Amino acid sequence: MHTDQAVPDLAAYMSGSIRRIMARAYKNVLSNPREAKFAYRMQQTFQKSEKRRKRLLETDGLEVPPFLISSIATTCNLHCRGCYARSNGIAADKDEARKETLSPEQWRNIFTEAASLGINFSLLAGGEPMMRRDILEAVADVKDMIFPIFTNGTLIGPAYMTFLRQHLNMVPIISIEGTAIGTDERRGQGVFRRAVQSMEMLRDEDLFFGTSITVTTENYRLVTSTDFIDTLRSYGCKIVFYVEYVPTEPGTEHLAFSDEHVAEMEQLLDERRGEYADNIIFLSFPGDEKALGGCLASGRGFFHIGPDGSAEPCPFSPFSDSNVAQMGVRQALQSPLFRKIRAARALGWEHTGGCTLFEHREEIEQMV
Repeated sequence: MHTDQAVPDLAAYMSGSIRRIMARAYKNVLSNPREAKFAYRMQQTFQKSEKRRKRLLETDGLEVPPFLISSIATTCNLHCRGCYARSNGIAADKDEARKETLSPEQWRNIFTEAASLGINFSLLAGGEPMMRRDILEAVADVKDMIFPIFTNGTLIGPAYMTFLRQHLNMVPIISIEGTAIGTDERRGQGVFRRAVQSMEMLRDEDLFFGTSITVTTENYRLVTSTDFIDTLRSYGCKIVFYVEYVPTEPGTEHLAFSDEHVAEMEQLLDERRGEYADNIIFLSFPGDEKALGGCLASGRGFFHIGPDGSAEPCPFSPFSDSNVAQMGVRQALQSPLFRKIRAARALGWEHTGGCTLFEHREEIEQMV
């Protein structure tokens, strides 16, 4: 059984991980004075945030996670096979029923409060977040946070390049499936070529960006191979997110990792982290949670904000009993649902690979 005691001091562990990531990011952008200056300033900001989170825990008993995942868009210009956002009702076409979306000002207020609590990052998802330029422009003003934008990369053009140059806290993370064949098969014909063009534009502007890759039983060896990573490096990629596939679509269960796949993936990433220590940062979700004592959702390490402001355990567990836009981040962190999930997980929800909350979705629905 994994409990919080598996990691004696989770807050210190996560804060240390953020420091290491920022130090690596700073080292990777030294050739660009603007990016290096920005990374140095964020290092100083994150040190203050770490102290703020620690103080809130000691004085108020409030556990503040270092990051959020926020789905800001309810539409997308692609129809990727197995898309969790469409299956969970986050994203839909314009003529279909979908969740309401908060205004740009509401999102900016949420992230302003989050930064004041010591939250350093919010991963921006959707739908396709670059379809909501108005929201991106509003939240870019929250200078004490970094916003990785998880995008399919097809909408990055001259106008967005100007925006990204002006707001270095907005970091594109371009999603691909590996090769052109794998990407186009899942995302649509020509999507891989367009994504590569976007990466090359970002590289030519010397901007910090990364990629996100959904790993399955069919592609994990390919996308962790040195040949593939060398190709990403040639595009200018500085950070890679490996996201394990969650079978939200019936008939795709064979693509999800088994315990053996998880163990092999861990070994491969350990090797690549050593080989590319000076070039690329590798993050794995939920794989990296194992070292942190299990699932980090429900406010333990992060939580998910839906398009309508609903505070949810994570994107793969779209249940909620509170709304951030109505009650604020601080109160949402104390959600009864989050407390129940953290207690249940600590009592016996062992992390065996894959998404723990997705495996226990029926139990969570009963909690709500």
